[in-house]
Amino acid sequence: MMMRVGHAPVADQKYVLRPGAYAILPVSGGVLLTAQIADDMDIQLPGGGIDPGESPIQALHREVLEETGWRIGNPRRLGAFRRFVYMPEYGILAEKVCHIFVARPIYELGPPSEPDHESLVLSADDAVDLLGNDGDRLFVKRYFF
Repeated sequence: MMMRVGHAPVADQKYVLRPGAYAILPVSGGVLLTAQIADDMDIQLPGGGIDPGESPIQALHREVLEETGWRIGNPRRLGAFRRFVYMPEYGILAEKVCHIFVARPIYELGPPSEPDHESLVLSADDAVDLLGNDGDRLFVKRYFF
């Protein structure tokens, strides 16, 4: 059984399954993350949804590039968790299945192409304090500590 983080699903609600791939990206001095800037800033592991016909590794490379501007190498899967959330950008209740990888940032091509995203580097301690969801925090703790 896959670990659930966050709120339990509501029994009478329908959730759309939304698998995704996310990366812990260790860099000198910390971890490369993405900040989604909207009404509030949400600091996240770079990554996102796996599109139909796409493998988790393909999605990981695409999403990290879109959200950070960086190419990555040597991805290695660390585990997965699921969480039940409302996704306002899609207007859906989702069961997010989050596959977590660690990868090496290779080089920066430019700024993030994803609207309202900025890349940033935080210490592992600060990342644990500031990441926007419990699952991301849990995997960063496991990896760095």
